[in-house]
Amino acid sequence: MDVKDLMSNAKNLTDDEFEQKLNDLVRNNYRYSNLNEGNKKIVLDLVKKYKSYLRKGIGISSTNLRNESYRLYQNRLKLGLTQEDLDDIKEILGELRS
Repeated sequence: MDVKDLMSNAKNLTDDEFEQKLNDLVRNNYRYSNLNEGNKKIVLDLVKKYKSYLRKGIGISSTNLRNESYRLYQNRLKLGLTQEDLDDIKEILGELRS
């Protein structure tokens, strides 16, 4: 299952099923295997923040995506993020864009 499949089925899933599929997607998708557990937790926390929008099939707005990317960039040293990690996180969130 990829992000597009998940988003198209989001309205038909319960909250628990939706959250479980999101977790599985981020944790087990081969495209995100280079992210360590700490980085995956950051992504899951961001996704959880916008879960109500995603659940309705709306997605994350470009403005929110830009703001979250900026916050991550500002705190990259404190969070231990490399530029590659930032690019991967931005790509994941970009797939959830409305």
